[in-house]
Amino acid sequence: MSTVDGSPSAVNEPLLSVTDLKIAYGDTPAVHGVSFTLGRGEVVAVVGESGSGKSTTAHAILGLLSGSGRITGGTVEFEGERIDSSSDRAWRRIRGARIGLVPQDPTTSLNPVTRIGDQVAEVLRIHGLADRRRAKLDAVEVLERAGIDRPEIRARQYPHELSGGMRQRVLIGIALVAKPALIIADEPTSALDVTVQRRILDHLDERIAESGSAVLLITHDLGVAADRADRILVMQGGKIVESGRTADILGNPQHEYTKKLLGSAPSLSSGPVERPVRTDTTPLLTLTGITKRFELGRGSSITAVDDVSLTVPRGQTVSLVGESGSGKSTTARIAVRLEESNSGTITFDQQNITAAKGAELRDLRRRIQLVYQNPYASLDPKLSVQDIVAEPLRAFKVGSGEEQQKRAAELLDQVALPAQFLGRRPAELSGGQRQRVAIARALALKPDLLVLDEPVSALDVSVQAQILTLLDDLQRDLGLTYLFISHDLAVVRQISDIVGVMRAGRLVEIGTTTEIFDRPRHEYTQTLLAAIPGRDHTVGKVEHV
Repeated sequence: MSTVDGSPSAVNEPLLSVTDLKIAYGDTPAVHGVSFTLGRGEVVAVVGESGSGKSTTAHAILGLLSGSGRITGGTVEFEGERIDSSSDRAWRRIRGARIGLVPQDPTTSLNPVTRIGDQVAEVLRIHGLADRRRAKLDAVEVLERAGIDRPEIRARQYPHELSGGMRQRVLIGIALVAKPALIIADEPTSALDVTVQRRILDHLDERIAESGSAVLLITHDLGVAADRADRILVMQGGKIVESGRTADILGNPQHEYTKKLLGSAPSLSSGPVERPVRTDTTPLLTLTGITKRFELGRGSSITAVDDVSLTVPRGQTVSLVGESGSGKSTTARIAVRLEESNSGTITFDQQNITAAKGAELRDLRRRIQLVYQNPYASLDPKLSVQDIVAEPLRAFKVGSGEEQQKRAAELLDQVALPAQFLGRRPAELSGGQRQRVAIARALALKPDLLVLDEPVSALDVSVQAQILTLLDDLQRDLGLTYLFISHDLAVVRQISDIVGVMRAGRLVEIGTTTEIFDRPRHEYTQTLLAAIPGRDHTVGKVEHV
């Protein structure tokens, strides 16, 4: 039976000890008396919904609480030394060298005006691992170990030129570079496709075996926790409500909240997902022979999309899956005319929109809306949630000011956010809450086609289930059409009518959801399916290895 104290069953001299930790933002308590230990070579996963306090706890351990955040009680000990009251000078000796951090958001964690290779090289020099000349060569090796293709080319690129998954891999490489005793991984694979996710987590496992490093894994992906953790801590409302061995938590959960989380996790659900029969196959969006190349300078280029042809039937959901850098997000941006292709044609509602301009393109913006992958970068930090959600209504002069406010409140309710969030700004929201606001904004104009680029990758599993159900309900009620981009195959299986698999810019396989998941023909598709985290675990019947 699992316990609520978070202690390991048999660990000598814990590497990390957190005792009765209390954290507040201003006068508002956020974490209420959290206690747990972490042994050398152990992987402990902290799971819970957005706002549960799991990331706040991790940041407090590293002395990185933001804004008005402060520890109001309790202690944090690392390697027998109390660190929660450390000076700035002491923290500089700890962070990176003894405790590594993989942050959740790669966009705000990398310098946008410095090349990727230079950023990695800087970390090597700071920790005395290489001189200026050697650091650039070693940086390429770090990128290669993190699973980045063509690392010599990527090292010369800037963060905005990499996909979200590639940026996250850079951060993982940086966190591992000094071989720290403890790695705090805050949603380290939320932006990664399943094959790279497995490679990165395999790499973490190897590091633990080699050096006895420990991992504190903060995640909303219960499939990852099932596959990788020795123990699981379940947080709700700033408290640990249940903890224990992974097999016990998954196979015999005691707390109602834990049962709810497990029931909402698509990767831990067994059996096929039934989809309604779609009788209308009239094309709404058609891509024909789309090719896109990005010039990198020095005579080199990358073909991001290579002769892709795709049809999205009206009222259906077509999903594109594949590794980061496979071209799926670029294909989506070309489809909505946010990126120009080098060749090929785009047809929307029987009209060729490949070269649409002016009023025609503006009308297209109203009928096609996009939900971006990254909720941290896609919301204006200066606007309130109400203004963000109502922004499309103002731009297209839909309704009066009072009607726009009412519509904004309705949209927030649809994405499971209470009305009091209308007056908040993005900085006051968790990652999952920000993504829900982005989805609400995209629904404001009731578009014909919604292009969803990793729309639930930042959401915890219970809210993820709510959003997927919401999208299904909206599609049924309003006849919406979705082009869904995701690296999460468990989610894709749940929501899709048609699935296309992309690799290195090419569409290697496409078919119905049943055909792709039950009878995959291409070897690459089979590899993707085999890498789904939690695939060997089902709720109520778990054997943790």
